[in-house]
Order: sequence, then C-alpha cells, then structure tokens
Amino acid sequence: MTSQPRSDASHGSSTPLGSLADTAAIRARPVPLDDTDRRILVLLSEDSRRSKRGLARELGMSAPAIGDRIARMERLGVIRGYGVQLGWSAAGFPMTVYLTISAVPGFQQGRVVEELWHLPELEELMIVTGANDLLARLRVRDHVHLRELLMDHVWRIEGIQRTETSLSIAELEPKNVVGELLSREIGARED
Repeated sequence: MTSQPRSDASHGSSTPLGSLADTAAIRARPVPLDDTDRRILVLLSEDSRRSKRGLARELGMSAPAIGDRIARMERLGVIRGYGVQLGWSAAGFPMTVYLTISAVPGFQQGRVVEELWHLPELEELMIVTGANDLLARLRVRDHVHLRELLMDHVWRIEGIQRTETSLSIAELEPKNVVGELLSREIGARED
C-alpha cells in the first residue's frame, strides 16, 4: 500500500531531489513485536475480517487482550488499515502497466510526484535509484485507455523528461508476504 504524499510539501528546496523528502511517505521506526503480535498479524493477513473473538479462540487468549494488541499495533502504525483485494479484470481494469519515469535534470521532482499522485489510474508510486527516478504501477481498461492516459495526462506533466512503458502479460496470484515473513520470525527472535 502506498501512502499519500504529505500535504505539507514545500517547494522551497534548492535541490531537485530535495522536494522528494517533502512528498515521500514518512517511514516509521520498527515497533517491537512479540510472537503473539506476529501470530495476530499472520492470521489477519489471511483474513482481515476475522473477529477478535475468533482470533482469541485460535490463540488461546481473551478477546479484550486481542483487541488491546490490535489497537496498539494500529496506533503505532504496524496495522495501517484493512481493505478489499479487488479482482481487477473482473472490475474492468485488466491491464497492469509499469511506467518508469525520468525527470528533467534540475527540476523539482516533488512536483512530478504530486501530479502523478492525482491520476486515478495510479496504484503505486515509488521513488527509485538507478537510471530512472520513479516507478509507477497503473491500472487501465485497454490500450485506448493507456494511450489517453499517457498522451493526455502523464506526458503533459511538467518536469517529466522520459517514460518507458511495460505491460504485464500475465500475473501470478499475490503472495501473502505478511504471513510468510512474519511466520518465519515467530520463535526466531527474543524481544
């Protein structure tokens, strides 16, 4: 999940990359998690609609104790929300598009990020290192939609020098990265 750019962005930075710090999501410091917290997260990653009572039964705890732990992890930013996993093809947006973006040298890149962020088709935007400056994942209906998006919107954003478009021709079922990573951590650490 991608966070919305911070609204306190100031374009007063004197360096082209300086404005990126104003628009990038704020990274939180790691929060100490014990094995019970990790088990709760693994179970919620498998089905975020599980009730606190159901979680309590599975973990041998009381529902209020589970509720307290979940509230703590929400408050500390470990759990950032609960959402729907959309079947994009069934919803009418079967094409996944990856767009690498190079900004004009010397241009305040934070402005480019803000303009891209307002595109409804934008699913994720990352600031990257290497030959390109940004990597965007977009959802479109078809080639006509992609053409309109690029020509009428993306290529008109001031500060974009070059883009390269890659189309996904097949996608694998999403992995449960939360479940896989945290399951491996259960019992492996002392907190």
